[in-house]
Amino acid sequence: MNIVKLLDDLHLDDLKNPMHPSIFDENDNYDMLIVRLPIIDKKLELISIGFIITSDNSYIYTREKDIFEELGNRFEAPYKMLDTIIDNLLKSFETYRDLIVDMEEALYLNKTQKSFINKWLELKRNIVRVERVLMHASSTMDKMIEYYTDTKKFPINHYMDLHEHLERTLNSAKLQLSKLDYLYNFHHAQTNERMNHLIYILTIISAIFLPLNLVVGFFGMNTSGLPFSDGASGTNSVAIFMIYLSVIMFGVIYFVKKKI
Repeated sequence: MNIVKLLDDLHLDDLKNPMHPSIFDENDNYDMLIVRLPIIDKKLELISIGFIITSDNSYIYTREKDIFEELGNRFEAPYKMLDTIIDNLLKSFETYRDLIVDMEEALYLNKTQKSFINKWLELKRNIVRVERVLMHASSTMDKMIEYYTDTKKFPINHYMDLHEHLERTLNSAKLQLSKLDYLYNFHHAQTNERMNHLIYILTIISAIFLPLNLVVGFFGMNTSGLPFSDGASGTNSVAIFMIYLSVIMFGVIYFVKKKI
């Protein structure tokens, strides 16, 4: 059978499109199934796999060769191909989960790295993409199962298993997104705590040295009649006065802190 002549031109364009979202389209002479799935390796990639299902066979479109390959049976071959990819996805998604666990442990131990935000943004972007793609794939699989439920020899349990794996990965993606939001809030709270502590220290230093600056400014005026300006030990007297003033300020700060 020349499957290309059987296809509508728009459907052929859809199958050739490497970015086409998941879709199941019923027709009189054939049905078209495109499943877009994430591939998690060193980096996240998205692939679209296109099938044509006829009354007695199925075909997969191979973009590299620009041909349709006959699969030999109507439902089992597409199932086996999708099952392999989805199982690998289910396992490889654990990589994201492990990275998030590591980030969480680092936050609990207060060992947050400077690259936290960059890692957080990359994980957030990738998992959001996975979630969006799997939502379409799951709904497409659900539509296909519903359409073929009463079809003779349709392995409904196999395709229900595919749908369950998609849903499981989708739920895991949603859970990890919630964790990422929690980690961001936790990191933000830790950052604010460190900033507040730094401001607190700077405030104490300012409270101690502000009166001393006032004393230095007062005795630094170029006017006559300044205290201690006539005696030989004027500088020592002012230094002792500033030390006493510092001790008093320390005492005031300690008293206020203890009251609070």
